[in-house]
Amino acid sequence: METNQTLDDFPSNPNFSALDISSDMYIETETGISLYVKDYGRGKPVILIHGWPLSGEMWEYQIEALVMNNYRVITYDRRGYGKSSQPWDGHDYNSLVEDLKTVIDELELTDVSLVGFSMGGGEVARYLSRYGSKNISKAVFIASVTPFMLKTEDNPDGIPQEAVDKMAEQIREDRIGFLDGFGKAFYGVGLLSKPVSAPFLQHDLMIASGASPHATLQSLKAFSSTDFRGDLPKIDIPVLMIHGDSDKTVPIELSSEKAAKLIPDCRYLVYGGAPHGLFYTEKERLNQDLVEFLNT
Repeated sequence: METNQTLDDFPSNPNFSALDISSDMYIETETGISLYVKDYGRGKPVILIHGWPLSGEMWEYQIEALVMNNYRVITYDRRGYGKSSQPWDGHDYNSLVEDLKTVIDELELTDVSLVGFSMGGGEVARYLSRYGSKNISKAVFIASVTPFMLKTEDNPDGIPQEAVDKMAEQIREDRIGFLDGFGKAFYGVGLLSKPVSAPFLQHDLMIASGASPHATLQSLKAFSSTDFRGDLPKIDIPVLMIHGDSDKTVPIELSSEKAAKLIPDCRYLVYGGAPHGLFYTEKERLNQDLVEFLNT
């Protein structure tokens, strides 16, 4: 593990801002994957797991709110994204949760809250199912892909494989063009609705375009086809689930409406009119709900 700063580098000064207590580092997995990690603040640890096709940078508007409420906030770039390694293999959920476990173990974290957005919700579910809740105290699913997105005989309301294949074809044909259109739908941008600025969309496009093209495709396959219906009932810690009812990217009726019923201890909040990217469009409400849940 290589780090640019540690908490010991900062003076013990009552006037020293908690926001200035930060470090960025690379954590290497047993398989040689370098994960780019940022670590902010002091207090109980909260790990924020980003969605597809972004990076840990998407949590910009949650980090400050959590740190100012005395939480230690850790973000990392999933393999294939951001500043992490871009391997050809290992984009399935079992491999991804091994990466998450490495971050937890290397930082020697206990009493952790896991927060997963969209694809990241799948990592939270699979991690807790595979490794249990040792060292994990709470979990949050935001606009999550759980429990199962794909249409099958026993999941007739899911997304048809043909629709997933069409997305993959568009990515192969013109990945940047696809990401540009995807970003607008992600935040609910329309003829009358302009919830985010053009520069904001351009910033997101730059983040998404920097991801590995192969990882982008393999992640699409993973989050669209992985079945978490067997994982969710195994979660034995308190859960907060949040979803917008105007989410066109991960429709609420296919995901959280079903997932919330499978988790034994789940508080389910529906944000009326919110799109998929509610971590930005509803950031004040989301931050308040996150802090309230983590504080209880």
